[in-house]
Amino acid sequence: MTDAPTQQDRPQHGAPIFREGLLVGRRAVVTGGASGIGAACVRALAAAGATVTVADLNAETAEALAAEVGGTAWVADLADTEALEDLELDTDILVNNAGIQRVAPVHEFDPKAWRFIHRLMLESPFLLTRAALPGMYERGFGRIINLSSAHGLRASAFKSAYVSAKHGLEGLSKVTALEGGPHGVTSNCINPGYVKTALVEQQIADQASTHGISEGEVLEKIMLTHSAIKRLTEPEEVAALVVWLATEAAGMTTGASYTMDGGWTAQ
Repeated sequence: MTDAPTQQDRPQHGAPIFREGLLVGRRAVVTGGASGIGAACVRALAAAGATVTVADLNAETAEALAAEVGGTAWVADLADTEALEDLELDTDILVNNAGIQRVAPVHEFDPKAWRFIHRLMLESPFLLTRAALPGMYERGFGRIINLSSAHGLRASAFKSAYVSAKHGLEGLSKVTALEGGPHGVTSNCINPGYVKTALVEQQIADQASTHGISEGEVLEKIMLTHSAIKRLTEPEEVAALVVWLATEAAGMTTGASYTMDGGWTAQ
């Protein structure tokens, strides 16, 4: 891996934020990086010049994407949190993105599924952040970027595991920001609403079939009821914010939660 850029390589105040090669010399790790939002982040960070590690459970897709962007694949079950306790993670940028969804009323929620979601979406980001911070502190630069959700700020029925894990991630991010600030490390959350991924598109199709309505009506009347902008967020839109938060230009941005939900949480 290459060394971090020298001071003269770094953007000056007022420099264009997204110029080509902005992140040359930086190393990034993206969890859940082989598909959806994660894959968009991998491609955007690589396009900005970073060397990217694609961390994912799916070896085939992780290795294919890593080959595409000239990065590396890290095939890991991040829900196996005991395996992460002694990890040393040498990276400049950590994007905690991996996650899943399970839906059930609280009184019917499978405790094993509930704990699994918390291991993957809260314990794992804690352990990965813990593993990355010593190197970031030593170099005086680091970016922790947590893919939270509108559900990190709001709640929906039947999503107790997901909502509580995301609320916990918000707290973890803020504490990391407070501790990391004196060492040049920032920590922020990105809070999308519904993002146009294969998983969400399948949910739309399933709900259209269940309710006997069109997919457009599912979007407008069910998923985007509280959104002022009646469309799904594009993964590339999320990735663009990830890239900006990874730059020197975002050095004073920390402990924040960036909504990208079409106005849902503005109400």
